[in-house]
Amino acid sequence: MENNVIKKPRLEWLDALRGFTMILVVANHVAGIGYGEEWKHSSAIPFLVLFRMPLFFFVSGFLAYKVSQVWDLKNFCKLVWKKIKVQTIPTVAFFFLAMAILNRHFWPAVETAFHSPLKGGYWFTIALLYMFIIYYVFAYLESKIKWKSWVPITLLFLISLCFYETNYQPKYFSWAAGYKGAKTDLFYFLQDTSFVQIFLYFPFFLYGNIVHRYWDKWQRVMDSKWFFPVVIVVVILATLDALKWHALRMTWAIIPLTVSRFGLLTITFMYFRHYHQYFTKMTFMGASLQYIGRRTLDIYLIHFLFMPDLPHVGEFFKSYPHNFVLDIVLSVILGLVIIGFSIITSNILRISPFFKKWLFGRG
Repeated sequence: MENNVIKKPRLEWLDALRGFTMILVVANHVAGIGYGEEWKHSSAIPFLVLFRMPLFFFVSGFLAYKVSQVWDLKNFCKLVWKKIKVQTIPTVAFFFLAMAILNRHFWPAVETAFHSPLKGGYWFTIALLYMFIIYYVFAYLESKIKWKSWVPITLLFLISLCFYETNYQPKYFSWAAGYKGAKTDLFYFLQDTSFVQIFLYFPFFLYGNIVHRYWDKWQRVMDSKWFFPVVIVVVILATLDALKWHALRMTWAIIPLTVSRFGLLTITFMYFRHYHQYFTKMTFMGASLQYIGRRTLDIYLIHFLFMPDLPHVGEFFKSYPHNFVLDIVLSVILGLVIIGFSIITSNILRISPFFKKWLFGRG
């Protein structure tokens, strides 16, 4: 079957949302890598980190669900191979290029990055590939069940939350932040493969998938009078506790952190949906964000090559903290410049059909 998916018109505001999220990602890298800002001295980074990557994975999970997808073995294998090709080849190519350009000693840098779960910044496409493969296996098996139910996807979501929780339990799990015991073979495996990033972000991918699966019901919930006010109040309290109050300790501290992440991405998602008329191709902002949103892979792969080296800016914010607006503005402005250079570089490379196909997955 050639046309196994009936294509629906793209949600323009969703492309704009993805573009907005990409700007946050680059701005955060400018602050952390370019300015050398530290978490405890920045008034912007801790807040951005709460929801920027969860939001990115949420959108990916939302787009992964296609109601008309035919889940036979042929289409399953075709989808998996396509994702492996699109996610792996460009990542490997730009990873080695970045290691060669940004480091004095190439092979030591490659070795260090390989044993880090962040892979020199190139962990995202690897983790996203894992998520798509896990989801495709789940969707394929789910399609074999004769009765349709919300139970399987909910169970998978709850299981992913359990793995997510382990990242914040250093008393029990060697891969958790703050673990002080001897490193295990499992620890090294999760670090080298970047699979530990799945534990951190897969619940947000599945959350987006669930929202799309039950889109009509979710829209009714979001449009109700009580939902948004409740979310706002809960998120403010949870975010304040996660970043400032720290009223809950040990195992319980994960609750406000998790609530703030899910809540902040939900608020952002609702904002773009509610004001969708401002994010169409007929508006400058909408057209610009959509363009960035459709080129997220290109920007993500290339932007590390243009990161600035401005440690004095980080020192300034260390000496003068609590400058949230200034911190955001400086990071976003330079981030937009870097995005511009990344898109120009991408357009140059795309002149070659070979590079367009193998570096950016566009045949």
